[in-house]
Amino acid sequence: MGKRPLKNRDISWLSFNERVLLEAANSDTPLLERLKFLAIFSSNLDEFFKVRVSRLRQLKSVDKPLRKGLISKPGKTLKSILKKIREQQDAFGQIFEDILNDLKSEGVFLKKRYELRASDKEYISKWFSQIASDCTVLKSKRLSDFKDGKIYLVLQSSETDFEVVYVPSDKHSRFIQLPGEGHQYIFLEDAIKLNVEKLFPTKKFWDGFAIKISRDAELYLEDDDTDIALVDVIHKALAKRKTGQPTRLLYDMKMPESLKDTLKKKWGLNELDMVLGGEYHNMSDFFSFPNPFPDKHLSYSEKLPLSHSMLTNNNAIFDVLLKKDQLVHFPYQEFGIIEHFIQSAALDENVTKIKMSLYRIAETSVLCDSLLLALKKGKEVVLFVEAQARFDEENNIKWGRVFEENGANVFFSVPQIKVHSKILMVERKGAEGIQRFAYIGTGNFNAKTAKLYCDHGLFTANTKITSDLYQVFAVLEKKRMVPKLKSLLVSPFNTRTSFLDLIENEIEQAKAGNQAKITLKMNSLEDSKMIKALYRASESGVKLRLLVRGFCCLVPKKPSELEPEEQPIHITSIIDRYLEHGRIYLFENGGNEKMYLGSADWMTRNLDHRVEVLTPILDKDIFKELKDILYIQLQDNVKARVVDVEDANKKVSFLNGTAQVRSQYAIYDYLKGK
Repeated sequence: MGKRPLKNRDISWLSFNERVLLEAANSDTPLLERLKFLAIFSSNLDEFFKVRVSRLRQLKSVDKPLRKGLISKPGKTLKSILKKIREQQDAFGQIFEDILNDLKSEGVFLKKRYELRASDKEYISKWFSQIASDCTVLKSKRLSDFKDGKIYLVLQSSETDFEVVYVPSDKHSRFIQLPGEGHQYIFLEDAIKLNVEKLFPTKKFWDGFAIKISRDAELYLEDDDTDIALVDVIHKALAKRKTGQPTRLLYDMKMPESLKDTLKKKWGLNELDMVLGGEYHNMSDFFSFPNPFPDKHLSYSEKLPLSHSMLTNNNAIFDVLLKKDQLVHFPYQEFGIIEHFIQSAALDENVTKIKMSLYRIAETSVLCDSLLLALKKGKEVVLFVEAQARFDEENNIKWGRVFEENGANVFFSVPQIKVHSKILMVERKGAEGIQRFAYIGTGNFNAKTAKLYCDHGLFTANTKITSDLYQVFAVLEKKRMVPKLKSLLVSPFNTRTSFLDLIENEIEQAKAGNQAKITLKMNSLEDSKMIKALYRASESGVKLRLLVRGFCCLVPKKPSELEPEEQPIHITSIIDRYLEHGRIYLFENGGNEKMYLGSADWMTRNLDHRVEVLTPILDKDIFKELKDILYIQLQDNVKARVVDVEDANKKVSFLNGTAQVRSQYAIYDYLKGK
């Protein structure tokens, strides 16, 4: 059939972020939620520059002979990325202005400097006098003095002369409310621009322009660092992140060329370092934009998390699990179910051990408090705390040391591998010996993110699963090198080979004339071997249906390009009020369907370089429930967009008379009815 192409990961990621931007542009989305989608887009892009663009820049700096051996050309890719981002930034600016205009009709005004009345300026002048000391003037103007991701104002006084002022949004609200009728606000940086004479009494300025530095967010660690030693290395590396290599200087598009050239020369930057932006940066601050009308239609109507018929506040939770597996879904159901489970384990006199992996720990946590209670009650607590979870390293290390100080056996990361699995096991004395209870999920043990991320989790006492999970924890505790597995898929040991075998089985079924079908839901699809296997499956007549929220390197064929026996690969992506985060893998398997649920995407890192755990779904009722939910999402024709070769991000079309399906709302109603 010939060689099939792969999409560039970074270009595909930009297409995903464009889907976020399209939600901000959607007039059916409540106005303040549209602002939040702009905030998500902005936050995503910041991380993209800190991580992915940083990596490309590192590759670009490699000696030319070595660069020639690379599959992709980093310089060319970087130019394509920046071109695409400029187009998105232009769209962003127009969407932002449209939202502000629509907010005006609702009595909410985010004013620009030139829109202020004399009374507004007088109020801002008095207000600014109280906070002026927080607006630090950068006297040295060295690039190393700029904090990563913070806003600064460059105040131009001549063609080549300028001053720099820090915008203290960490100490004061980004949005300053003005007195008077209605709900009126201005940006903090505009308040500074209006009062620069208080900072520079003897100097006159032409204008002020916002800039922001994004720095390399990678942590570069030595290969021979291990365990506790690694924690100290990470701590030291975190300080470097604040002053790491700049990957972007975002500047106001209104900045004169003369000033732009001055900054480039002063700070030793090139054209690729300078990224054109709007008048305002750090739009992620719109997560905290005030809602003056909480009862109006400016935000999503509240959907209270549902209770679970068998698990919520059940003081006999272990008896329930001995009888039957239970499935939970966040944010549709309350995260308190997991917190209650751990608290029950802490208080139960028959529980002897609690073991779990922690990837992103909340700053304050009921769950962590329950683990500390378990330690106080004399339970053995074994925790694997991921010290390399990007942007959460410091908090995770802090909590890990708190647990250590209270008697827990804590294992931290080792280089070259992360523990990304979402696993929990409780050991309890029963009438016939030790009973094990397991939880395997797709999302982090974090109450805050559980309100925003769509995830699933399985509670079980099935020995086929718990005995395997016991093996996984033995590996994490360094008691075993390799786990003996019969049911679970565990990276980096058997996940890849197991999935490849499952795909190959579908290919054989199709060749034999039997029904063959693969349905996959994941966050990202990047691994070339898995993609090539899916290409083979499609060419062999296997039906393929994919849900991929983020980037997708698989390139579906156009209908006109399909061979007679070839099946099309249908891929959709859902962006809605919650972040789709679940991973579900379903295989027809000759009529005896197999389904897996867990933490791993089909990315090389998740298959080969992380500890991931996926569980088979063995309970028939739970299998049906999860399959029902999966198929609700496949039918989404409100928030789903097609992932195709053109990255056009077209909405899924539906026939006249077909009912509209907004899957996240439909899943809530489905669970409410159970």
